Amino acid sequence: MQYGICHLSIAPIRFLASHQSEMISQILYGEHFKILEERGKWSKIRLAFDGYEAFINNKQYLKIGEDEYNRLQNESLKLSSDLLSYVVNDQGYLMSVPLGSSLNFIQNFRHVFEGEVSSGIKQKKNLVHSALLYLNCPYCWGGKSPLGIDASGLTQMVYKLNGQRIKRTSAEQATQGIALSFIEESEPGDLAFFDNHEGVIDHVGIMMQDNYIIHVDGMVRIDRIDHSGIFNVDLKRHTHQLRVIKKII
Repeated sequence: MQYGICHLSIAPIRFLASHQSEMISQILYGEHFKILEERGKWSKIRLAFDGYEAFINNKQYLKIGEDEYNRLQNESLKLSSDLLSYVVNDQGYLMSVPLGSSLNFIQNFRHVFEGEVSSGIKQKKNLVHSALLYLNCPYCWGGKSPLGIDASGLTQMVYKLNGQRIKRTSAEQATQGIALSFIEESEPGDLAFFDNHEGVIDHVGIMMQDNYIIHVDGMVRIDRIDHSGIFNVDLKRHTHQLRVIKKII
């Protein structure tokens, strides 16, 4: 088994081993993974954080040893907590580091970071505060950064910033936690899941106080939520059909 780590600000990971293939997620600076298979210029990987599998171009990561991988697995995550900060790389150049990047390997990179660092498990009430950092961030399929993010990317990153691990996609996240019977039972930080006309869960958002929800629809925005789903006040109609609300923590 071989192992790797992302040394760039953000790297796309794709459904197939091609630059033309769909970007299904991203790796942020400092995230590590197992290399399952190498195919010429591409590698199939499994992310250590959530077990997500995809392809990455070989020029967009560095290989690390098994001992280094295991050390990263056993350490508590140290994350950048500024919306956007920078490292000075080993050549003396600035490189951007997005919110939620992992800093555990920074000394091995010989990079210097002077921004705010977050670690450990935070109180549940902090989840909404973290989500608001992404407010107005544009929608991007597969995105995980303030420069572009999708619905389940937002929920995963918000939970990650607060010391919690959840899966990558909304359908996977919906398998976690405890289902609530009524919207009135929900607390800020709980996750609301929505399905399409075929009954497939394809959207997720973070509950706020007073029947509001923060989610990604064109951009990260705040809307009303009721027993039917999300009500967009701009469009004056429901846009997402509520399936279930789940308490993850």
